[in-house]
Amino acid sequence: MAYSVNRVLRIGIVAGEASGDLLAATLMQSLRDRGVVIEAEGVVGPHMLQQGCRALASIEELACMGIPEILKRLPRLIRLRYRLARHFIKNKPDIFIGVDAPEFNLGLEKKLKKHHIPVIHYVCPSVWAWRQRRVKKIAKAVDLVLALLPFEVAFLQKYGIPVTYVGHPLADALPMHYDREHIRRQFNISLQATVIALLPGSRSNEIAYLGKLFIQVAQRCRQLNSDLLFLAAMVDKKRAEQFTQIWRKTAPDLTIRILQQKTHAVIAAADVVLVASGTATLEALLLKKPMVVVYRMANISYWIARLLVRVRFIALPNLLADSALVPEFIQGDATVTSLVEALFNYLHHPQEMAVLEDAFIKIHQQLRCNASLRASEALLNLLNPCIVLRK
Repeated sequence: MAYSVNRVLRIGIVAGEASGDLLAATLMQSLRDRGVVIEAEGVVGPHMLQQGCRALASIEELACMGIPEILKRLPRLIRLRYRLARHFIKNKPDIFIGVDAPEFNLGLEKKLKKHHIPVIHYVCPSVWAWRQRRVKKIAKAVDLVLALLPFEVAFLQKYGIPVTYVGHPLADALPMHYDREHIRRQFNISLQATVIALLPGSRSNEIAYLGKLFIQVAQRCRQLNSDLLFLAAMVDKKRAEQFTQIWRKTAPDLTIRILQQKTHAVIAAADVVLVASGTATLEALLLKKPMVVVYRMANISYWIARLLVRVRFIALPNLLADSALVPEFIQGDATVTSLVEALFNYLHHPQEMAVLEDAFIKIHQQLRCNASLRASEALLNLLNPCIVLRK
């Protein structure tokens, strides 16, 4: 069944980081694939721009983490949210979509909902993990949550929040199996080489906290095995330059090949991945790669988080499996020694990689639900009064 909107569907949309940019872009493409003519504007990244979304602000303005960083930028973030609220209230869209970034989006969504603008929050806030009182705020702010992970649905339903499970677009986009040899040939990498991928994050602050550590780990690994190759995946030129500066100061004699906007290929070419906790861990899972997961933040942010977090794990593979599938190291536990040992444990025990691959395949199948199609259908169903069905 195709949908047709009586007029151009006007969308207000705010994405908070690189993964949200991609989610927003695939949702817009799915709407167009269903024959819906859309006009979108908001806080955008490069993928959204390619979809013709008009920029009211850049995604870079929201890409910060940790309490000190947020406090430093708080006045600017408050001004931006006020400006966006004023704009969307004056120029009412048919629907507003907040993509992730709950600290920013929920407050904006609450204001817009009060002005009778339908609101969708795409990506369930991690209230199941910490600060569960936020569920009350979510209930007041949104008309529908689109959940990417299956365990989120029961949690939100318990609090009476409308939710639709859509699965994860990455699970649809990434193949269940792929030609590793072909990818290595594209990078001119020997099929016999042992490759470690370095993914220290997509945000400036993540690279600031993890860049030096990842390089030191690579340096130590090379000392133990001079034949190792290192590929570093960077989301864009800015992050590549930032990482390069840290690399040159930390280990200028170490050879690292930096690749921009090729995260999936870098992971696929690797034998094992050293990765910052976040969406990249899901990408590594879907590409069936053993990984060592790391997270560091400002000390004050970490100690506050310890008081509020209610889950055993931080890595998405472990959360989805509800078991310690992959090693994760947080804050002070993330040392050069511990990370090197974890990486070499994989390389020295290939049978563990095979067991991990079977577990990853099962999770991939669970998440593969044609997410963008489901998300666009949920959006259109929410707007049912202004939609007609077309055979």
